[in-house]
Amino acid sequence: MNRLLVIGYGMTAHRLVEEVRSRDRGNRWRITVLGEERHEAYNRIALTDRLRGVREADLKLRGQDDRGIQVRTRTRAAAIDRRAHEVVTAEGERLPYDALVLATGAAPARPPLPGAELRGCYVYRTLDDVNAIRRAAETAPGKRAVIVGGGLLGLETAEALRRHLGVRPHVVEAARHLMPAQLDPAAAELLATGLGRRGIHLHAGLPLRSVDAGPDGAATGVTLADETRLRADLVVFTAGTRPRDDLAATADLPRADRGGYLVDEDCRTPDPAIWAIGDCAAIHGRRTGTVAPGHHMAATVAGHLTGNPTPPPPLSPAEPSTVLKLPGVEVASMGDPHAAGDGTIELTYAHPAPAPRYAKLILDPEANTLRAAILLGHPTAYPRLHALIGRELPSPAEQLLT
Repeated sequence: MNRLLVIGYGMTAHRLVEEVRSRDRGNRWRITVLGEERHEAYNRIALTDRLRGVREADLKLRGQDDRGIQVRTRTRAAAIDRRAHEVVTAEGERLPYDALVLATGAAPARPPLPGAELRGCYVYRTLDDVNAIRRAAETAPGKRAVIVGGGLLGLETAEALRRHLGVRPHVVEAARHLMPAQLDPAAAELLATGLGRRGIHLHAGLPLRSVDAGPDGAATGVTLADETRLRADLVVFTAGTRPRDDLAATADLPRADRGGYLVDEDCRTPDPAIWAIGDCAAIHGRRTGTVAPGHHMAATVAGHLTGNPTPPPPLSPAEPSTVLKLPGVEVASMGDPHAAGDGTIELTYAHPAPAPRYAKLILDPEANTLRAAILLGHPTAYPRLHALIGRELPSPAEQLLT
């Protein structure tokens, strides 16, 4: 029996195991999965639901049956010995493999600023992270929080803290407007107005200078670039991630310029026995960073390992799509909303208060193909437009917003 060793037990690794089991009709693979967390695989994209009060058990993914599968939690891989085809754990145990899949994911970015490591500062990536944030919010004497990062995760975190834990949140975004990767200034301004009415205090265009400490050494607030000081019982960093690719140095595996194990379109590294999938993988140097492409990678690798490849969706990184899910706030972005130029046509539709709505559609030079879109206040249009990205429009663009 062949030995498949998987490092990491997140959503992508979980999908890989499911795909291998469903395709491996001859039961040729014995699978060992190493996970650093104490939890088995869970739905990471639903972590904000846990912050809102959903039970941990409701986030758990379906357990793997024990047919040729061993899952080891609280186990960290420290090195790869390519010559011996072994992985060395942090405890010094050597685990052999015939095929090795790296699914180590990404780590949250903590800015290299004074005070960023103080007690009372939190990152947002794992179930334990979210549980710690929730406990801090429940016991915060002043019920004040600063969320660093005005992207999708930061805004959802701010609303969850406000709505479900009674915290007064401030959101700090270094860019000039909220959700800078997904929205244009006009849409971001409408969004900011709506969030401000809900009690979320926004500070865009003001980078964080430092986290301030109190006499007991815990965080008491932050100072912004313009010397504005915001008091806080907890500071939550939600401003990006970096791929966890440190095992590359132990095995002389190449990494992409911006991080991530460098793999080809089949997710294989230059070592034919080693693969990488999910947030830690860079296909021809490009990372995807979303769940759907990670699942595509898992299906592709499983097909190669089992010799039973049902064609998965294309592995080229999909057009990005983002939906902000807050009660009463409908914001969506799809494709690259900043891809204007080369003769593209932009159509903008704006409706003022009391129920503001905004839409920007970016079309090809012939106005036949939808390249990108931004929607605010058009909840029913999102599924229709998302399905049309890169395709010829079936009707005039304005009719698609109804």
